[in-house]
Amino acid sequence: MNNYRMGGYLLFAIGLINLRYQWGEPGIVGRSATIFIPGALILLATVIAPLKPILMKKEVQYLLSFAGLACVAYAVTN
Repeated sequence: MNNYRMGGYLLFAIGLINLRYQWGEPGIVGRSATIFIPGALILLATVIAPLKPILMKKEVQYLLSFAGLACVAYAVTN
């Protein structure tokens, strides 16, 4: 569960940092939101008790790992 929290915080922080440093660019709010909203949702999912067993399944772990890496790659290339 700690890995989910750290990954969610990573996405949330990268999204907000991206928003701050590219503030003058057109459309930056939408692009940054695609990074920090999934991070916030992952953080929220770790504190909701019924979702914890779902998050511990291997399929979900692989899916969220891939999605998280895709968001980080998008943030770096953005």
